[in-house]
Amino acid sequence: MKRIRKCYPVESLPLFKQQMLHWVNGFSTCSFLDNHHYISAHSAVECLASVGALQVFSGADTPLLIDDFYGKNKDWLFGHFSYEFGKANLSQKYTHQLNLIGFNNACFVQPETVLQLSNHILTIDAAVQDPDLIFKAIRNCEIAQEIPHPPIAVQARTNKTDYLFIIQQLLTHILKGDCYEINFCQEFFAENISLNPLFLYEALTKISPNPFACYYKINNAHLICASPERYLQKIGNLLRSQPIKGTNKRNSANAVADNELRNQLRNSTKDQIENVMVVDLVRNDLSRVCKAGTVSVEELFGIYRFPQVHQMISSVIGELKTNLGLNEIIAASFPMGSMTGAPKKKVMELIDCYEPVPRGLYSGTVGYINPSMDFDFNVVIRSLLYNTNTQYLSYHVGSGITFQSNPEEEYQECLLKAKAMNAILG
Repeated sequence: MKRIRKCYPVESLPLFKQQMLHWVNGFSTCSFLDNHHYISAHSAVECLASVGALQVFSGADTPLLIDDFYGKNKDWLFGHFSYEFGKANLSQKYTHQLNLIGFNNACFVQPETVLQLSNHILTIDAAVQDPDLIFKAIRNCEIAQEIPHPPIAVQARTNKTDYLFIIQQLLTHILKGDCYEINFCQEFFAENISLNPLFLYEALTKISPNPFACYYKINNAHLICASPERYLQKIGNLLRSQPIKGTNKRNSANAVADNELRNQLRNSTKDQIENVMVVDLVRNDLSRVCKAGTVSVEELFGIYRFPQVHQMISSVIGELKTNLGLNEIIAASFPMGSMTGAPKKKVMELIDCYEPVPRGLYSGTVGYINPSMDFDFNVVIRSLLYNTNTQYLSYHVGSGITFQSNPEEEYQECLLKAKAMNAILG
């Protein structure tokens, strides 16, 4: 695919980025990936967006199709893998068939247009339309006025009593030796809700601007995501995964109290145990596709501040073996350990037993692959899912359960993670 590439200076960055967002929303298929100015040595671009679909890959063979595509075309792809794709990846059947949001288990598109915004420069890679016309259309795009929605009352799929009982059951599995950590999630939902998902995304990222945020749409299905977590990045032959395990609240009004909360998380034995278990799982996953002796822990128990919470983040890296494609990488590492637990196959069986609905795109991943077949994928957490046709709204929250877990504290952690989403829903 021959694309025309042009670069344009951008003066008012906040306004232009908002115009970009509203412009991409005019297409039935779009991705808008925004790191919200988080400074990191591992960030490739500040904002990356795509619109349109020249070619679509979906279904169980998606990674194989993508590898074949890159062997011939070497072009941009944007898309997702859902949690249920990971179950199929591990040859597991899943019993829950409900899908009111509408995302396929896997879908990647070769876009018509790719936009990269960094350091006040917009780069347009266009396959169909003249980049000059695209830039003019974005610059002239009018920002739609937000229409406030009435407060939305969400329902818990699992009530608190049942949640606490399930955690006790999971602790029994841990004591029996069935597993040593399991990520258990619960869904909150609302039906027959009419709202504008674009406004919802703007509201969520205004109060919770996280580095792996995205506004992602395929026809009627929308992902409104304010994720702080990276699943997997590839730059050249280097793979990097940055699992999050360990959460504590913020006190933005009091710096001293906020530092105390940060130190509580840093020194929490329970959170360190939870984090290191996932780090070991990620090391094992990456060792299946990386050269012997190259997998290492780049950072252990790093404490990072985000607008709503403190998070404990570790970083695992490895040097990819030669002649391996996306198919082998996904097969070895997806779904990500931070959203499953360990051992991965057994805990996914338990998740299927105890979680009453499929996760869908939640705890899956959204991201991009560039023409060099480097990629970056997030973890879909702190996210709302909405379908404009079924008018079904959903979000999940969860926590990692270990032998040290207290059911009431795990429930409160879930509510903390839902804080920003509940705020914008009213």
